[in-house]
Amino acid sequence: MSNFSIIIILLTLVAILAQFTDRIKIPYPILLVLVGMMLGMLPGLPVIPLAPEVVFLIFLPPILYAAAWTTSWADFKAAKRPITLLAIGCVIFTTCAVAVVAKYFIPGFSWAEAFLLGAIISPPDAVAATSATKGLGVPKRIITILEGESLVNDATGLIAYKYAVAAVVTGMFSLGDASVNFFVVAAFGILVGLVIGFIFKWIHQITPDNSTTDTALTFLVPYIAYLVAESFHVSGVLAVVTAGLYLSWHSSEIFSNRTRLQANGTWDTVIFFLNGIVFILIGLQLHWVLREIQNFSFTELLWYGTIVSLAVIVGRIIWVFPGAYVPRWLSRGIREREPDTNIRLVTLVSWSGMRGVVSLAAAMALPLTLANGELFANRNLIIFLTFCVIFSTLVIQGLSLRPLIRLLKVKSDNREHEQEQATRVQIAAKIIEKIEEDYSLRLTDEVLNQVKTKYEIRIHRLRNDQAEGKLKDEQIAEFHAVQQELLTTERNFLIQLRKQGKISDEVLRKIEYELDLEEVRLVLEKE
Repeated sequence: MSNFSIIIILLTLVAILAQFTDRIKIPYPILLVLVGMMLGMLPGLPVIPLAPEVVFLIFLPPILYAAAWTTSWADFKAAKRPITLLAIGCVIFTTCAVAVVAKYFIPGFSWAEAFLLGAIISPPDAVAATSATKGLGVPKRIITILEGESLVNDATGLIAYKYAVAAVVTGMFSLGDASVNFFVVAAFGILVGLVIGFIFKWIHQITPDNSTTDTALTFLVPYIAYLVAESFHVSGVLAVVTAGLYLSWHSSEIFSNRTRLQANGTWDTVIFFLNGIVFILIGLQLHWVLREIQNFSFTELLWYGTIVSLAVIVGRIIWVFPGAYVPRWLSRGIREREPDTNIRLVTLVSWSGMRGVVSLAAAMALPLTLANGELFANRNLIIFLTFCVIFSTLVIQGLSLRPLIRLLKVKSDNREHEQEQATRVQIAAKIIEKIEEDYSLRLTDEVLNQVKTKYEIRIHRLRNDQAEGKLKDEQIAEFHAVQQELLTTERNFLIQLRKQGKISDEVLRKIEYELDLEEVRLVLEKE
């Protein structure tokens, strides 16, 4: 079977399985991993390796870029202290905790190999964190912290990984050099991301407004940022994240409405398939990983995988609670600047450390031999332990998040919704003010009233919503159902006219596009 055929089959599986995730209330990464594991056990199935260079060069940049694009820079900056504590402090602490456990509980592990294992499995995954908390009613600040952590911690983990690999291969390691280089690599990675972001912002501003080419350019940004940064031996991960945050912040200035609609839809589809293929490939690796390990019984492997997974999960819990409370106890400024720390939310953060494809790719990228020509004896065991941690954190923690949220009675805050409603009222009032100032003498009373009516109705509806706590659920449902039926009637009539030859395809597409925009507005109102 050719690689092209395999890709088509995987894409088909991703599309089919995605139809079931909403019904069975399981985050789709978890379902895809489980299906991949079951497929890997089928007899006669060809080996489908997860090549590290494919993950780091093809999958990682756009996935990180998309996650950074949907992250609010203002929210990210407001939560920079907890994000930093998790993305740097927790990753380093988890690396050390795993190293101690691996060294003392797994026979034949050197300290260098133990720290290498810790560096591989310490950073949580960006996609897993976003998917696992999606639609669970988690407060916005917690989502920002988890997504921000998963964007930055890959850089911490991969930098630690490079030095750990060097220590294993050469037997030499300098903590001082590694610490200095860590900050240099991180700082210059951020600088590269800013430069690439500024260049592409300038390109968007000077080139003609074309939604297709503008969308194509957005796909070039993460790859160029990553490759440029890596060519200078600085953090490609931070370069991609920085470029994404920078351009997202300026997107309203540089993109037209058509470009935003087209780019968002295109990116949603591409990221959906990339994530789907990645998580199915993770599941497919189990059969190959087990086949490569010869020197351990299955019972021994299960025991080692269990204790390392526990070290990862418990290590995060041990770090998160003191990290949330000790700085507040020590600093009055932190207590004044940041909202109160709710123990239920801290518990949720401590349980949301799912691992993913970056860890597995890093494990598979380990060299086969050491500097002296000897085989890297524990390479396959490290790969297996990495898979165990991904499985336990992604499946066990991921599946338990929903019942944990119900148990803790965690609810989403309404501040963003209230802010949205207030902003809509302010915009409508500002438009009415402008109409009265600029158009009252230029337009007839009939036209003026027609223009103002739209915004007056909007203000009236929004103020009624605020005063009455919104319409009753059944009234909202009835209102939107009627609007949806009317839009469907418009579409059907439009299609009928085209079938009768009374309008051209071009007219159909133009009016259909307007109906699409109206339906998008309707969906956003329902949400």
